[in-house]
Amino acid sequence: FNIVGPGYFTTLGIPLTQGRDFADADSDGTPMVIVVNQAMARRFWPNQNPIGRRITTDSTAWYSIVGVAGDVRQMGLRADSESEVYMSYLQDPFQWPYLSLLVRASSNPVKLFPSIEQAVWSVDKDQPLSIPITLDQVRSNSIAQPRIAALLLGLFAGAALLLAAVGLYGVVSYWVAERTHEIGVRMALGARSFDVFVSVVGRGLLLALLGTAFGLAGSLAVTRVLASFLFSVRPTDPLTFAAVALLLMCVALVASYFPARRAAKVDPIVALRYE
Repeated sequence: FNIVGPGYFTTLGIPLTQGRDFADADSDGTPMVIVVNQAMARRFWPNQNPIGRRITTDSTAWYSIVGVAGDVRQMGLRADSESEVYMSYLQDPFQWPYLSLLVRASSNPVKLFPSIEQAVWSVDKDQPLSIPITLDQVRSNSIAQPRIAALLLGLFAGAALLLAAVGLYGVVSYWVAERTHEIGVRMALGARSFDVFVSVVGRGLLLALLGTAFGLAGSLAVTRVLASFLFSVRPTDPLTFAAVALLLMCVALVASYFPARRAAKVDPIVALRYE
C-alpha cells in the first residue's frame, strides 16, 4: 500500500495506462478510490478492464479502482514489481503520522532545498523536516551493495586480465627465443620479415583463442550463480560475451606484438651462429 496525493504519478514520471489520477475532490467524506499498478491488474483481472472494480481489505471499507499505474520497483532495482495499491491521503488525512514531500525540479534539486523548507514553514512553522535527499541518491543507495560487489569483481577481473596478458607475453617471448635459430634459417631461405611477424602473432592469437573458448564454456556453466549479481542484463547476454572475447583477443594481439616484432628483426647471420 502506498499513501500518495494528487500529482504523485506526474511528479515521479509514473505513467497512468488507464483511468485517472487522484484529484483534490477525492477528499475525506467522498467515496473511497484507489489506483492499482499493472502487476496487480494482470494478476487479478487478466484480459479485463479493472476500472470500476471494487476491493476491500477488511470488509469494512470498499475502494473503487479509478486508475492503473505503471509498475515501479519500490523495493530496489533488483526486486521485481509486485501488486501495489495507491491510496489518497486526502481521504483520511489524520491517519498517517508522517509523509514525504516530493518535488520535481527542472534544474539542480539540491539548490531548491532552502526554498522548499521555507515553503513548508510558511504553512506550519513548527513542522519538523528530515534530511532532504534526491531520487538519484535514493536509487544510488539501493544499489550500493551490488555496486561494491561489482567493483570488487571488476578489480579481480582486471588483475586476471593483466596476469593473462603478462603470461601470454612471456609464453610467446619464450617461444621466439627458443626458435631464434629456426627463424634465422627460414629468413635465410627467403622468408620475409612480415611472414615471420604474422606467424608469431598467429601463434599468440591461437593460444588466446583456445583460452577464450575454455573461458566462455566455463562462464556459461556458472551463469546461474552470476544471475543474482545482474540487473537488466541476461546471464547469457551475447553482446557481453562477444565484447569480452573481443577484448581478450585485443589484449592477446598487443601481448604478441612485441615478441613478433623482435622475431621479425632477427639477423639471419646472427641466428645461424646462435648455436
